[in-house]
Amino acid sequence: MEPALAVTVGCFFALSIYLMLSDSTIRIVLGIAILGNAVNLLIFTAGRLTREVPPIVPSGYSAPFEATANPLPQALILTAIVISFSLFAFILVLVYRAYQELGTDSSQEMRLAEPVDEPGAPRGY
Repeated sequence: MEPALAVTVGCFFALSIYLMLSDSTIRIVLGIAILGNAVNLLIFTAGRLTREVPPIVPSGYSAPFEATANPLPQALILTAIVISFSLFAFILVLVYRAYQELGTDSSQEMRLAEPVDEPGAPRGY
């Protein structure tokens, strides 16, 4: 089970990097979302995958009898899902607003919207 998840995580990372290197801002946003899911799946896999073994320590013992799943990565992933969804929604609104203003979703064409005649920002103090 874990080797299959490792291959899936690798495919998610490869796909997200491919999408983030694209010219279209929608593809960049989708790449960021897939990257967040890949990291969540990586953390979940690192927390050990065991079925039907609750992480409960019997009374009188200091450790469980069998190997159990670590509940900390699961709690971290739950928090990360909420944060990544809100980040995805925020970035999606920014991309949509930029598309409304500039009329394009190409990052190269968005650079043409910068003023040419004005001097650049100061490079030092």
